[in-house]
Amino acid sequence: MERKYFSTSDYIVFCVCLLFSIFIGVYYAVTGGRQRTTNEFLMADRKMGFGPVSLSLFVTIMSAITVLGVPAEVFQHGTSYWGFGFSYFIFTPVVAHCFIPVFYEMKITSVYEYLEQRYSRCVRLCGLICYIMMMVVYMGVVLYAPSLAINAVTGINEWITIVGLCVVCVVYTTCGGLKAVIWTDVFQALVIIVSQIVIVIIGANKVGGFGKVLEISVESGKLAPINFDPSPLEAHTFWSLCLGGSFLCMSIYGVNQSAVQRFLCCRTKLQAQISIYANLPLLHLVMAVGCFIGLVVYAEYRCNNPLYDVIKPDQLLLYYVMNILGEYPGVPGLFVACLFSASLSTISSSFNSLATVTMEDLVKPNVNLTERQLTIMSKSLIVVYGILFLCSSFVASLLPSVLKAALSILGVMGGPMLSLFFLGIFCRHINHKGAMAGFVISMLVVSWVGFGGIAFRLNHFTPGKPPLYMEASCLTTPTPIPTTQVNIYTGVNVVYKISYMWFAGMSVVVFAVVATIVSLLTDSDPIDDSTLHPVVRHGGIFGPKQIVNESENKLCDETTL
Repeated sequence: MERKYFSTSDYIVFCVCLLFSIFIGVYYAVTGGRQRTTNEFLMADRKMGFGPVSLSLFVTIMSAITVLGVPAEVFQHGTSYWGFGFSYFIFTPVVAHCFIPVFYEMKITSVYEYLEQRYSRCVRLCGLICYIMMMVVYMGVVLYAPSLAINAVTGINEWITIVGLCVVCVVYTTCGGLKAVIWTDVFQALVIIVSQIVIVIIGANKVGGFGKVLEISVESGKLAPINFDPSPLEAHTFWSLCLGGSFLCMSIYGVNQSAVQRFLCCRTKLQAQISIYANLPLLHLVMAVGCFIGLVVYAEYRCNNPLYDVIKPDQLLLYYVMNILGEYPGVPGLFVACLFSASLSTISSSFNSLATVTMEDLVKPNVNLTERQLTIMSKSLIVVYGILFLCSSFVASLLPSVLKAALSILGVMGGPMLSLFFLGIFCRHINHKGAMAGFVISMLVVSWVGFGGIAFRLNHFTPGKPPLYMEASCLTTPTPIPTTQVNIYTGVNVVYKISYMWFAGMSVVVFAVVATIVSLLTDSDPIDDSTLHPVVRHGGIFGPKQIVNESENKLCDETTL
C-alpha cells in the first residue's frame, strides 16, 4: 500500500501522550508510600474509588486489538458483531452479584487463593499455571497489534516498536505500581474515547454526513439484521454473541486476575460493584463507535476495496486514517496514541496482575522474605514477564486476524478457569477430584477445537490478495463481481468451524458434566461456606446440608448444631 508518514504535529501529539503515561508512573514512585510495600505496589493500599477503577477496568480489557479489529470486522462482514453488546447486560450483574461478593468478603489478593480454599492446593496451582500461560500468549497478540500501526506510519521495524512499547510499560509499572497503572488508565481511556469520536465525526463528514453513511450501509447490506440461526458453526449469531459472549465476558471480567485485582483494591464491596456497572455504558459506547467507524470506512472505500492491497485486515483502519484523514494535522498522531494507550493499559495491567499471582501463589507460601525483598522481587518479575511477552509476540505475527485470535485465546484458556470458579461458587457437590478432572478434560476438548481450528486455517489458507469485490453501484455492469469459496470444513474438520464465541460456554458445559460424574463417584470434601454464594450456603441440590464449624474447623451435619 502507499505509505504516508507522520507530520510534525502528529509526532508532538503522540509523544505528549506517551510521556504523560511515564510521568504518572514517576509521580507515584515519589509520592505516598513510594511503593515500598507489596500492599501498596500490588493492591494500591485497597483504597481506590469506583471512578478510576471503572475506567481502568474498561481500558484493561479493551486493547488495541479491539480498536483495530472491530472496524475491520464490520467493514468485511457488516454490523452482526454489534450484537456482542447484548452479552454486556447479562455478564455485568452476574459479576457484580455473584463473583465480587464472594471474592471481596474472603479478602484475598490473588484470585487463585479461592481455588485452594474451595478445592485444594493442586487445583490452585493448575489454575495459576493456566492463567500465566494464557496471559503470556495473549499479551503477544496485544503487543503485536500496535506495532502494525507504527510500522505503517513511520516505517520503523515492527520489532523496534514492540520492544519500545514493552519497555515503556515496564518503566511506569515498576515505578508506580497499581496506583500508577490505574491513573494512567484513566488518562488513556480519555485518549481512546476522544480519538475514536474524532475519527467518526471527521470521517462521516467527508462522505456526506451520518445520514449518508447509514444510507450506503443499508443499500449494501452492511446493517445486518439479527441472525437467530441456532447453529454453533455460524460465527456471529444472536445466540453466540449473547449467550456465548456472556460466558466469554465472565471469564474476562469475573475471574481474570487483571479485573478482579481492580475490584479488590476498592475501598468497599459496594464501590467494587458500582465500578462494574459504571463500566457498562463505556463498553456500549466504544462498541457503537467502533462499529460505526467500520461503516464510515466502508462508505469511503466501497468502490475501491483497500484489502486488495493491504494483506492484513488489522491494518485497514490505520490505512484509512493515514490516507483519508491525514490532511488533518494531529489526527494520525492522536489515533496512534489511541492504539498505544489501549495496548499500554492492557499490558501494564497484565504485568501487575502476573506479578501479584506469582508472589501470592508461588513465592510467599514457599519463601520467607522481608517486605522490602518481596517488593523488589515483585518489580523484578515484571521485567521477566516483559521478556516472555516479547517472545510470544513472534507467534502473534503469524496470525491472520488479531481480534479473532485474541478472543479465541481468552475463550479456550479462560473457559476452563471460569468453570472452576463459576461452578465452585454455585455447586457445592463438586469436590477437588471432580474439579481437576473437569478442568483437564474441558481444557483438552476446547483446545482441540480452538487452537486446532487456528492451526487448521493457517494450513489451508495461503496469504495473498482476497477476491476483488465491489458494490454494483460502483461497476459499469449491473451486477457485482461474483466470488467463489471452497468448503474445507468437511467430515470431522467441521468442529474447527465452531464459533470462537462458544469456546468459554463449551468449557463450562464439559466441565460441569465431567466434574459432576467424578464428584458423585468419589468421596465428598469438607466445604468452607465462605467460598460459596450466599444462595447455596448451608445446603445445596446434591448431598446433605453441611456447614463448617469455624471454631473447631470440622465438618458437621447441620442437624447436629
